[in-house]
Amino acid sequence: MMKQNKSWMLLLGVLLSFSLLLGACSTNGGAKETGETAESSGSGGNAGKDETVELSWYTIGTPQKDVNRVMEEVSKYTAEKIGVTIKMTQIDWGDYTQKMQIATSSGTPMDIMFTSSWAFDYVQNARKGAFYEIDDLLKEQGKGIVETLDPAFLEGSKVDGHNYGIPAKKELPALEVWRFNKTLLDKYNLSMDGIYTLESIEPLLKTIKDSEPDITPFAITKDYMPVLPYDYLISNLPMVVSLDKGDYKVVNVLETPELKAALDTMHSYYKKGYVSPEAATTNGLDDTQKSGKWFLDRAATTPFADNLWSASYGYPVVSTPASESMIFNWSVMGSMQAISANSEHPEKAMEFLNLLNTDPVLRNMIDSGIENVHYKKTADNAMENLDESKNYDMPTFSLGNVTLTYLNTGDPENKWDEYKVFNEAGKVAPTLGFNFDSTSVTTELASIQNVKGEFWSALMTGTVDPNEYLPKAIEKFKAAGLDKVIAEAQTQLDAWKAANPK
Repeated sequence: MMKQNKSWMLLLGVLLSFSLLLGACSTNGGAKETGETAESSGSGGNAGKDETVELSWYTIGTPQKDVNRVMEEVSKYTAEKIGVTIKMTQIDWGDYTQKMQIATSSGTPMDIMFTSSWAFDYVQNARKGAFYEIDDLLKEQGKGIVETLDPAFLEGSKVDGHNYGIPAKKELPALEVWRFNKTLLDKYNLSMDGIYTLESIEPLLKTIKDSEPDITPFAITKDYMPVLPYDYLISNLPMVVSLDKGDYKVVNVLETPELKAALDTMHSYYKKGYVSPEAATTNGLDDTQKSGKWFLDRAATTPFADNLWSASYGYPVVSTPASESMIFNWSVMGSMQAISANSEHPEKAMEFLNLLNTDPVLRNMIDSGIENVHYKKTADNAMENLDESKNYDMPTFSLGNVTLTYLNTGDPENKWDEYKVFNEAGKVAPTLGFNFDSTSVTTELASIQNVKGEFWSALMTGTVDPNEYLPKAIEKFKAAGLDKVIAEAQTQLDAWKAANPK
């Protein structure tokens, strides 16, 4: 957001308030053929040029070459619709949490930001006051969001009884899959049959390593985590609860046999050259995926995700399950947009988010870029990427209501009906609905985060020998106060379980 002097900001605020009041008193027209609802047009539709404000939007993903070019087109549309323009700042996957923590702590001006259970933690940052409480905004400027979202999303993402973010309308369960570059799978006549565990992929990795010296057999980043039968109470920190035992006991995941076995396997893969030597410091795989110089990785899936990935990369991608389908707190909160607590335009920010989640024209422009430049439509609700899409390849799940996006090549007409089937098939995690309040252990958690920075990525990617480094990590985590945090989490979980018998 551009800085302006205080008198101008005061005048602008008065003008905006007046325009919002007039808009609230006016009667909206009927829904347009674009799919825009009366609510999605916002109370500031057709705002005069002098009333247009710029919204600063921080979101996750590898920065794209054409992001400013696309936002110029987006801004023309949103200026006409609701009197706002958009300045998007992308921060790469592995850097997002740290850079956003610095930005919010320093008071960097911003209006909208991506948050989730796994990046720039939604619950913890809501409690720290980073986000604007949006209960009233949802009732006024966000009516379209409330109408389109399954109530489970808004109810499941409340923090201490209030909403601070808007979940993307997408899949509810988390289902991990092994993804394969199908070109290489076919070239060596390899099969996905029998692939499920981490150990089961080794014969395929060996074939690629022996035959394709320029290909990364197992492509991972510094955020890689093995699939384990545990639920993390805070994303990627050691406090976990078993998914299978039903004992609701909080334990240190670093002391579990399942993690030790996974770390041993990853270290053996690292030594055999299946994993990149730079895995522990790799932020993203965008260049690797665009070049096709990978064979296998792991990702969270959705119905017909293979079609989306294949369209995005420009070559066929296929996948097979690597986990159960589970509904966690972090999957419900897996992709959210929040309004900054220091936003000077929270009402306008909500108007934009409402439009983003209800208007197919805007949603697809932000997702796929400029029509006939980055993509072309093949039907009213279908598209295919053009060559320029390589300069604007966005993570669809992170940008709002995915059910508004155009179908990709190979997607059936009932794709969004299949999402409902997918959501209903998810198994509910025992801790769904429990959110750990870290207020009393903030000092310990800060120390634990420092220890994590020292050991976590190196261990999880197999870069270091777990026989040597895992005991060191356990010792340092304990010295940082992990046992105290686990005890506090256990007290809270016991109280929650007593109040919510299953």
